[in-house]
Amino acid sequence: MSRTIKDYIVVGLKGIAMGAADVVPGVSGGTIAFISGIYEELIESIKSINLKSLKVLFKKGFKSFWSSINGFFLLFLVLGIGISIFSLAKLFHYLLDEFPIFIWSFFFGLIVASAVYVAMQIKNWNYKIILGILVGTVIAFFITTITPVAESTNPSYIYIFLCGMIAICAMILPGISGSFILLLLGQYKFILSALSEMKGDYIAIFGVGAAIGLISFSNVLSWLLKKFHDITVAFLAGFMIGSLNKVWPWKHTLESYVNSNAEIIPISQENVFPNTFYELTAKDPQTFYAILLAITGFLVIFLLQSAFNKVKSEKPEITE
Repeated sequence: MSRTIKDYIVVGLKGIAMGAADVVPGVSGGTIAFISGIYEELIESIKSINLKSLKVLFKKGFKSFWSSINGFFLLFLVLGIGISIFSLAKLFHYLLDEFPIFIWSFFFGLIVASAVYVAMQIKNWNYKIILGILVGTVIAFFITTITPVAESTNPSYIYIFLCGMIAICAMILPGISGSFILLLLGQYKFILSALSEMKGDYIAIFGVGAAIGLISFSNVLSWLLKKFHDITVAFLAGFMIGSLNKVWPWKHTLESYVNSNAEIIPISQENVFPNTFYELTAKDPQTFYAILLAITGFLVIFLLQSAFNKVKSEKPEITE
């Protein structure tokens, strides 16, 4: 595929947006990839990293190998994701602690718009499509109700490796984020801490697990998108709808525990309406601003899509 330097910078910016989404539990980088028009290219590019591409490397050299795996696309995307995750980890941790209702409201609107946009990509609607949406919704909703494992402050390398494999699968699925899976596995705060404190051993082991999981899962997704495109897209749209249970702004904590840093960590929560939230917590539900931010999040998706379409319509000038 021919691309200009400007095109690759745009790919990097999409990576930054994906990384920002993946830092937040309940929001997926896969959602951003889908609405930005690079989802299927991303899956195919990851899938191309296999034994066949390694043979190309040894027989035809690095240049042919790099081209066969869509190397520059992956490089700029990964750089964007990496920059975003390393730079925004502390910020999002702070924002979620200090302004949870505002942050969750924004992402609630963002995910609603994403689900609408993804559903709009379905060409032929029938009962199978409806069933796909329902199945995706139910599965995602069920995942969001699972009680998280208690946080571990000193996990084994093997467990971190497995967490990387599992979390990365969620990161490329629109709907459920890798961060949320890490939350369920009891490693969200630990991985954020490892990233912010640059714990090289844990970062490397997590990265290896993620790479293996990513390559394996991309093959499954690629096959599904080729064989059952509309049904798969419907399932992904349903997955987004089901994940809304996780990002509902007003929650009442039913059960919690205090971790090693003296932080109160919710184990079980229920969604409540703003007036009920006030009655239970005596805290301002900030309903007006929450709705305003939800609308903003909704509009952001379609503004981003409009911008991505504008860039996509421009003809590239140079070739790889």
